[in-house]
Amino acid sequence: MVNSLYSVRQEIVEVGKRMYARNYVASNDGNISARLEDDRILVTPSGVSKGFMKPEDLIVMTVEGKVLSGIKKPSTEVLMHLNIYKERQDVMSVCHAHPPYATGFAVAGISLDKCILPEVIISLGSVPLIEYGTPGTEEIYKPIIKFIKDNDAFLLQNHGALTVGKDVFSAYYKMETVEHFAHILFIAKLLGNTTVLTEDQRKTLIQQREKFGVNITADCDFKPNNSHFIKNPTPEKLPDKELIKKITDEVITRIRK
Repeated sequence: MVNSLYSVRQEIVEVGKRMYARNYVASNDGNISARLEDDRILVTPSGVSKGFMKPEDLIVMTVEGKVLSGIKKPSTEVLMHLNIYKERQDVMSVCHAHPPYATGFAVAGISLDKCILPEVIISLGSVPLIEYGTPGTEEIYKPIIKFIKDNDAFLLQNHGALTVGKDVFSAYYKMETVEHFAHILFIAKLLGNTTVLTEDQRKTLIQQREKFGVNITADCDFKPNNSHFIKNPTPEKLPDKELIKKITDEVITRIRK
């Protein structure tokens, strides 16, 4: 049995405020939804900042997309949410946002799939990159379908991040984990090296999932990066513009490895 309509409304409003406060969304970006009893869906409205939503702004719909109550229009991304609920009966909430570091990796076309942080390996496994689809159309959710059975978090190419969970806060906390992982990995890349855990270390962490009630099967890549530190060119031998370009190119190359 899921929580009451009243309590779920309150939870979505609270998560919207947290997303906005953490700069995971700007303006009217992002969307949040939750599954209610009888397969009804509660979803955030279109054109309303997630930081300033009211409980009465939310819309109740059927999983087929019929609006049952609400004075505003549902999020333009609602098709993505509805199709995820159809594919995963265990998913009770969906969260979509544009957290800067995770979205930066999505724009760069880089998945978060290496075995690096123990907490991420246990809770998410990896965060695959989903090919670009036009927001608000079926193009955006169709590429997700082949990953949705095994994964709870995704990078949407040139768009943002998507997470699912057993309730509203579960989906949101996974968004925090994705952004935290992306931020740490970004810093490690700039420092010049990322240490990937071994296969045995990965297996040990995967075995911890049952202990923590994690049911996903998503895995991560334990192949080493063969990373090396960036060697900056000698400044006196390069004009300023050339120096900046060379350093920038090396940083981009390091991030893509």
